[in-house]
Amino acid sequence: MFKAITAAAILLMALPQSIAAEGREYLGYGRLITNDFLGDLQDRERTGSVASSRVWGPDWTGSSPSKFGDLVELRLGLDVLAPENLSRPTAGSRPWAGALSAGLHTHFQHRATEYSVGASLYVTGPQTRLGLLQRKFHKLIGDEPPSGRTLRRQIEDGIYPTLLVEAGHSIDLGENLSFRPFVQGQAGIETMMRAGADFTFGNIGKGELLVRDATSGHRYRVIQNAENTGFSFLVGADIAYVSDSTYLPQDRGLSLTEHRDRVRLGVHWQGEGASAFYGVTWLGKEYETQPEEQVVGSIRMNLSF
Repeated sequence: MFKAITAAAILLMALPQSIAAEGREYLGYGRLITNDFLGDLQDRERTGSVASSRVWGPDWTGSSPSKFGDLVELRLGLDVLAPENLSRPTAGSRPWAGALSAGLHTHFQHRATEYSVGASLYVTGPQTRLGLLQRKFHKLIGDEPPSGRTLRRQIEDGIYPTLLVEAGHSIDLGENLSFRPFVQGQAGIETMMRAGADFTFGNIGKGELLVRDATSGHRYRVIQNAENTGFSFLVGADIAYVSDSTYLPQDRGLSLTEHRDRVRLGVHWQGEGASAFYGVTWLGKEYETQPEEQVVGSIRMNLSF
């Protein structure tokens, strides 16, 4: 298992050089940190995630190229999911889970429809060391760490190839108002179909490449247009039908809810040499015995010197 992870890491580290060698140039970088403490000040369920993207391709003209594979995104992720009580999980709680992911995606458009197609490799279990990392961090800040019993019952070691496809269509409703319905399909670490829409009020994001975060559903900026300054306000919602989840194994007595809902609000700010984003997302229940819904917060700050 360790050899497989090492080989995958070496391959991913070599990808930027091979991508550049094919005539593409580095176009941008984006990231988003999501944590429920930034939302409802608690620490459970979808408790934390980090997403980051680096993109290479031909000269950016304000929209994705028309050819599949011209624009390539290297996406890295970290996810931590936890029961409501970290030290003494009750019966019916989700098991603690940690996952690291890395993958390649391509963005293109055809007849005004924007597509994102990619594949990632998810690594789960104690081999990720994320449980030990959370214990040390919680002790450092004086918060309750996950107990040894909680971590011993975490999701097992595994490697899960995962495919993700999204199609969306942006519709201008006015000079500074746009509407973007989308559909998304995923198979792997979790298998689901999702549909939803996002409204944007403002010009931040126009002529840019935005990538959807898996936890919150917010789209974070990867290729930015710094000439658009000011604020953009975002409202979005989606619903997913999940057929299988590695994080919620049925052999542990967990039953998936009939659907998984998200509602989100956010604001982008772009100034001279600096930008920021903050958003909140209401997450509906994912399994039948989940005690309650939750609210997570997402943040990104970017300073140029």
